[in-house]
Amino acid sequence: MFLIAGLGNPGSRYECSRHNAGFMTADRIALKLGAGKFRRAPYCFSLVARAKFAGTDMLILKPQTYMNNSGVAVARATRWHRVGPESLIVVYDDMDLEVGKIRIRTKGSAGGHKGMGSIIEHMGTEEITRVRIGVGRPPPWEDSVDYVLDTFTREELPIISDAVINAISAILCIIEDGIEAAQTRFN
Repeated sequence: MFLIAGLGNPGSRYECSRHNAGFMTADRIALKLGAGKFRRAPYCFSLVARAKFAGTDMLILKPQTYMNNSGVAVARATRWHRVGPESLIVVYDDMDLEVGKIRIRTKGSAGGHKGMGSIIEHMGTEEITRVRIGVGRPPPWEDSVDYVLDTFTREELPIISDAVINAISAILCIIEDGIEAAQTRFN
């Protein structure tokens, strides 16, 4: 089983924010794979959907703990489903990447991303596969927190839509062909 954790903040206020690129990806992959509606999973403070791809079971997770506490939900889900870090894929926004670019990494620090930092802390390892979706940097006069909690501009929306589709393709490639093949194809 693979656990796909799309990071974001719950609630309509954050629905289309840059910080919710992971939630957007989780929603789209669930739709693509016919997973049905997300349901509440109190044991891991998340919304979950089940899917199957290439003969592999998948649990798609949207933590409801708010971004900075994502690790609480993700760690509980991995323990409950007996999924090790080698079968966890985390999808989230990244200000260090140009809008619409995606990058796949298998390990490393959180790079300042508080959601990923929480996951590393609660999982006890930096060896976690992640698919980062670029949201770009704010202008110098804008606070980075305000920037990621703001919605995408009209010009950015089609670019992010394509990035989400590419992120889904990257995730499915990781599951079917392995991490190296996905990195070669998508990085």
